[in-house]
Amino acid sequence: MINVTLKDGSVIQVEKGSTLLDVAEKISEGFARKVLSATVDGEVHGLPLPLKHDCAVNFHTFEDEGGRLAFRHTCSHVLAQAVKRLYPEVKLAIGPAIDDGFYYDVDSDFPFTPDILAKLEVEMRKIIKENIPLVRYEMPRAQAIQYMESLKEPYKVELIQDLPEDVAISFYSQGDFTDLCAGPHLVSTGKLKGNAIKLTSCTGAYWRGDSKRKMLQRIYGTCFPKKEELDAYLQRIEEAKKRDHRKLGKELGLFTLMDEGPGFPFFLPKGMVLRNTLIDYWREVHKKYGYVEISTPMILNRQLWERSGHWYHYKENMYTTQIDEEDFAIKPMNCPGGMLVYKLEPHSYRDLPLRCGELGLVHRHELSGTLHGLFRVRCFTQDDAHIFMTREQMKDEIQNVVKLFDEVYSVFGLKYEIELSTMPEDHIGTVEEWEVNQNILKDAITAMGKTFVINEGDGAFYGPKLDFHIEDCLGRTWQCGTIQLDSQLPERFELEYTGTDGEKHRPVMIHRVVFGSIERFIGVITEHFAGAFPLWLSPVQVKVMPITDRSGERCKELVKLLDEAGFRAEADLRNEKIGYKIREAQMQKIPYMLVIGDKEVEDGSVAVRTRTGEQMNMSYADFLKKITEERDTKAL
Repeated sequence: MINVTLKDGSVIQVEKGSTLLDVAEKISEGFARKVLSATVDGEVHGLPLPLKHDCAVNFHTFEDEGGRLAFRHTCSHVLAQAVKRLYPEVKLAIGPAIDDGFYYDVDSDFPFTPDILAKLEVEMRKIIKENIPLVRYEMPRAQAIQYMESLKEPYKVELIQDLPEDVAISFYSQGDFTDLCAGPHLVSTGKLKGNAIKLTSCTGAYWRGDSKRKMLQRIYGTCFPKKEELDAYLQRIEEAKKRDHRKLGKELGLFTLMDEGPGFPFFLPKGMVLRNTLIDYWREVHKKYGYVEISTPMILNRQLWERSGHWYHYKENMYTTQIDEEDFAIKPMNCPGGMLVYKLEPHSYRDLPLRCGELGLVHRHELSGTLHGLFRVRCFTQDDAHIFMTREQMKDEIQNVVKLFDEVYSVFGLKYEIELSTMPEDHIGTVEEWEVNQNILKDAITAMGKTFVINEGDGAFYGPKLDFHIEDCLGRTWQCGTIQLDSQLPERFELEYTGTDGEKHRPVMIHRVVFGSIERFIGVITEHFAGAFPLWLSPVQVKVMPITDRSGERCKELVKLLDEAGFRAEADLRNEKIGYKIREAQMQKIPYMLVIGDKEVEDGSVAVRTRTGEQMNMSYADFLKKITEERDTKAL
């Protein structure tokens, strides 16, 4: 007998060789029907795994990441099997599970049109109905290569050749189909639900993400345990399409992207109003939290970037040039310039913490295939700040930044989750320094009553970081804020301050952003609000429109009064029907419309319409009071 320790600490005894499924059934048959995979001593496995010794087991349902992974990974194999059944000549590449579903990359001489995707869905349902067991087995590397060559699958052969020679290669078979795969998978295709799968799109994708390699077709899909969950997901996708910031940016006249500058956004007049309003708020809140603002050059020489480490660790993402036969780089980050500012004058412990904010335009070379509206661009304004402090101040300063984040995100109605990213393989500094700084980050946010998850190995090359993933109204998450703790760059730049003992000491620094980038944050809140920004952010806050030409002059007076009160107002004096003007203003997501007729001119009132269709009549003074309070409180 062997002992199986469950997540809650209870222990179940089973015969040696019993499978994970046997253990789940011993807990209860109902539980076993819901279980999809399990973690055994830290590794995720499928349920057919036989247990050979005492172990700790954590079972996964679809509610857990491990369960969703097995569920959707199995669905990707069902897609691949359907492709090979209907189109045997197509070559298979890779097919992983992803956050909202799965994809499979294929090499085909013909495009996978919507009609073909529909045929594949029908075949997938047949495979699911057949309830085919998924069976894992291994082969020696040489035999595995020979086997994939016999199946004429060159991409699989390449993947195997890149694996170590002493590793056994694992495969999963399901009936007449076999795929190279590490797993885990469900016990059979029948554990999927045929009415809860959907192939959503097909796009291009370079083999292994290399633009020098062949362009393949990537078939995306999703799947859920219940049709109701699939329907809800597809409804969210449709809502997300309506909220697409690229579509709204064009319709609302905020920004545009042009072929003449791929990845370099153009901001239009209304977009600049929105952008500058955000920046004004950024300056307001940073002044409140004790920051000073600086600006550093966009181009700096190679020696600086070598000293910071970016030339060796980040050069492939940097734009470089030569000036007077010397190498220069356009800055991808603001921090090295901030170091030079700190070094301009001597500092005492009395000067610290020194909080320097910078709205710095940075440039990063991103692959053309990764560019996406304002979410992934090649130039953007980082709302950066660098905080120089003593070691004793680290915890307080981290918490001070988190408080600032809390204030800013609450203004937009955004919740967040925190992720702690730890030391990557490509890092500078000792393991001991990294562990100390990681623990400081943990202690600081834990003391605030906040929770976090670990993202192993994804820290910046110079230090661990806390990433703040904000959640929008559709439940999607976006990584915006970050707090990076850095002991390395102050060392490289030989930064100093005079301590209470009169001796020279090395400060520690925090790199942090709250919006992440102005451009990306505009994209996020455009989708979050579906373009219907709160009053304080709206590029046009009030549209004033006459019912007849007789009330045109009163409309002009109201626009002037609103302008003097600090509001962004426009008059629509075109010779169009009032209903057309109202509908157009609503389409432009303008918060308030004032409709002025003879009655309003006579008694000094305003007929107010909101973009949601609400109507009310009131005096101009009452209207001004209402919108002033709404603006000044930044009401949602």
